[in-house]
Amino acid sequence: MFTRSIGFRLTLWYTGVLTLSLLILGGSAYALLSYSLMRDLDVALNSVAQTLVERARREAGPFFPAEVDRLFRRHFGFSPLDPYFEMLDPSGRRYSRQQRSSGQIPISPEVLENATRGIATFETGEISEQPVRVLTKPVMRGDRLVSLVQVGMSLDNMYKTRARFLRILAALLPVGLLFAGTGGWLLARRALAPVDQMTNAARQISAQHLAERLKETGSGDELDRLARTLNEMLGRLDKAFHQIRQFSADASHELQTPLTILRGELEFTLRAPRDEIEYRRAIASALEEIDRLSNLVDGLLYLARTDAGVARMGSDPVDLAQLIHEVCKRLDWLANQASVRLIEGLVEPVSVQGDHVRLQQLLSNIVQNGLKYTPAGGAVTVSLKADQDHAVIEVTDTGVGLSPDEQRQIFQPFYRATDARSTGGGGAGLGLSIARAIAEGHGG
Repeated sequence: MFTRSIGFRLTLWYTGVLTLSLLILGGSAYALLSYSLMRDLDVALNSVAQTLVERARREAGPFFPAEVDRLFRRHFGFSPLDPYFEMLDPSGRRYSRQQRSSGQIPISPEVLENATRGIATFETGEISEQPVRVLTKPVMRGDRLVSLVQVGMSLDNMYKTRARFLRILAALLPVGLLFAGTGGWLLARRALAPVDQMTNAARQISAQHLAERLKETGSGDELDRLARTLNEMLGRLDKAFHQIRQFSADASHELQTPLTILRGELEFTLRAPRDEIEYRRAIASALEEIDRLSNLVDGLLYLARTDAGVARMGSDPVDLAQLIHEVCKRLDWLANQASVRLIEGLVEPVSVQGDHVRLQQLLSNIVQNGLKYTPAGGAVTVSLKADQDHAVIEVTDTGVGLSPDEQRQIFQPFYRATDARSTGGGGAGLGLSIARAIAEGHGG
């Protein structure tokens, strides 16, 4: 579990990237150091050689070791260990009177070719099994090569300097990685501590404690945004669970009422012998309650299918003007019973693709809702018009109306306005929820 933690993986990645960076940086530093040391050596050798070449042009004679030592000290800043100096004839042979060096680097044809053209050549070779850096510089008089000057010095000190540098890098690298890895681990632990706190807090939140929220630090960083997002999700879950509980309680209540009435009527009928008329009346009342139960269950099933996205809708041409006429004609008896006028207003000829049965149910639910809550003597008006690529059906009434809060909740299942509850009017409270689901199912 430890190796699978984010803190461990972050530390591992951080240490790995740091190791690679230090290796690249150390390799680059080593290469730059080697280049810088060799370049400084070449510049100093070239200065010594140039001085000797200029003297050889002015006069002929041997160069004494003391003079050469002074030149090395002047251009190097110190007297190098085993400085190398030779005067050679144009063919590359040593003058017999020059015995300064214990050995000689063979002159290659390439060096002689460069010398005849007045070009100096740097070489790295060995004298007495010691690595040396040698510069061969031609002495020209006019276009004629008269001699060669070779100066050099041992590379042993430079190699030792590079080796010390490598040993220092090798010693500091693991120490640096240890400190960096430890610091990275502590920083990762500190940065991820709020995640552990959120994990512990989220573990304590259950369906019974959805009101709990994760704490925010107020820093506004990514973890705060994560906590805010999780809190918003918990808020939606809390609301959804509350709606589910309310839906279940309302559904249980609505189902229990007709069942209780049905059971009471049947038990009352069976208490004593009845004549045929009383039995028929009891059966008719029972059928009414069964119809109410059937309609309630059908509505609940349709809403459940709609929420699950599996409700099926027909897609046939539907003449909405004819549909409005059919619904108004069918509900005219209900309007007469409530002493309310049901009026077909301005109805334009509009057709849509949809489910005729479901659209008829949608309009019937809304019109019945208007008829139920409109006082006697009032009116319910249905109109139809086209609005670009949509059809607009308007149902207006002269009823009691709804408060802004009721308008926000009126399409929730089992919700009924306060006036409807106080007067005992209305049904189960599913009509407008089903109407809205049908409208949304048709893209409305």
